[in-house]
Amino acid sequence: MSEGLDRLFATIAARKDADPAASYTAKLLAAGVEKCAKKFGEEATEAVIAAIQKDKVELAKESADVLYHLAVLWAASGITPEDVYAVLKSREAMSGLEEKAGRKG
Repeated sequence: MSEGLDRLFATIAARKDADPAASYTAKLLAAGVEKCAKKFGEEATEAVIAAIQKDKVELAKESADVLYHLAVLWAASGITPEDVYAVLKSREAMSGLEEKAGRKG
């Protein structure tokens, strides 16, 4: 999956300086982090609804939208997939419960 996500992020990054009138991605990025975060939240909510309704086809579509908008949010916020991969890698050696307890510290 990381290869696909890396390709998606590269496409988004390449459109950062594109004309917002010609590129939806450029339009989102030009609107700033807040707009990108709001759009990500909307798509995440739609994925939750599809999951609750047990609609696998719609969940797959909404999941694709979530991944796209998450990658746009990363680009708007100045982080890369590699930043996220590094955090995930640092968590591999511990259980999820252990990692979560460590955050409260």
